[in-house]
Amino acid sequence: MQIITVPFSWLLSFLYDLTNNYGVALIIFAALVQLILLPISAKSKKSMMKMSRIQPKIQKIQEKYADDKQKQNEAIQQLQREEGATMGCGGCLWSFIPLLILIPLLQIIRQPIVYLLGESVENAAKIVEVIKAANPSLFSGNSYYAEVVAAQWIPHYAELIKAELPEISAAALEGINFTFLGLDLGAMPQFNIFKWSAYDWTHIGLFLIPVLSAGQQVLSMFISQKTNNSVITDENGMEDKETAKKSQSNQSSKVMMWIMPLFSLWIGFTVPAGLSVYWFVGGVIRMAEDFMLTKHYRKIYDAEDAERLKKHLEEEAIEAEKERLRAEKRAANPNGITENTSKKKLQKQQQQAEEAAKAAAKREYDAKRGIVTEEAPENQALSGIPERPYCKGRAYDPNRYGSSATEE
Repeated sequence: MQIITVPFSWLLSFLYDLTNNYGVALIIFAALVQLILLPISAKSKKSMMKMSRIQPKIQKIQEKYADDKQKQNEAIQQLQREEGATMGCGGCLWSFIPLLILIPLLQIIRQPIVYLLGESVENAAKIVEVIKAANPSLFSGNSYYAEVVAAQWIPHYAELIKAELPEISAAALEGINFTFLGLDLGAMPQFNIFKWSAYDWTHIGLFLIPVLSAGQQVLSMFISQKTNNSVITDENGMEDKETAKKSQSNQSSKVMMWIMPLFSLWIGFTVPAGLSVYWFVGGVIRMAEDFMLTKHYRKIYDAEDAERLKKHLEEEAIEAEKERLRAEKRAANPNGITENTSKKKLQKQQQQAEEAAKAAAKREYDAKRGIVTEEAPENQALSGIPERPYCKGRAYDPNRYGSSATEE
């Protein structure tokens, strides 16, 4: 955890010194963290959109291997690898990284004397003891966040602390001011409004921070689900809303759309308000990033869909033209009587036409030269059918036995 907490604490401390405002420092910190995570967010968005896009293929696999779950899973995994949409390279797993950052950030917010003021754990414990001995009523809440309470009261008990810890730095004696827009970001919001001592901005504002954070997540996941479903298209490039409704990713997104915000709401009322401010601001920035990434990837997928739709329309036009020609032929020949147009017959007819043309040309040439040529007697087919001269055998002679038969 130190790998994350040390650079984060340095950055948050620098921003606090720069702005002299704890709330503004958290907002800038959240923006910088989301900027650092932008490549991961892009990878996650791309993979989730690909997962949505291949849902029609996944459903076909599920129908094909409905009785064999093992083959079904293997085929789906193979498809995901081919399409680059596996969960290992992006998708839902990467989307949990912003949530994991909350753990070290909570550690920084919980121990501001150590991580923001730069004092040791031992000195931080002594500072808490000194202030607690001077004013025990300040620590009536959760002792887990005692350092948060002590950090803002250090200037009031600076002399006592310096007497106990002569080596303490002057910067640490200034403490930390958690006030932002009239709210104490070091305090925990109270969920039970009936326990409020007064219905003022201090209580209402703290109550709204986690509520707005949870509401923002619901809106963000709803928009993300709609945009992911919009890239689900059929084989012709048209949006497939029916497949989107039945897709497994759509069902899981609906579940997550409520689980994550409820989890965020629960966290918001169990930690200092500063953490909820970070989570809310980060969520708004993630929503803006999601919009830009969706717009970017939609251009790619829209171009693919446009090409598929163009190809589909061209095929439809070709098929329509073929059907028109078929309809014309049916109208011209309603009885369906067709000539024998076999390939061999066409070749023979062409050969006969060529031979007749050559013979006519030769006769015309001889006539010009004054040469009279007698036409050779046309060989009559033995069968009597010119097109089939040998249909009754090569040696067929109808008069072979005619004389003897007459004599008898």
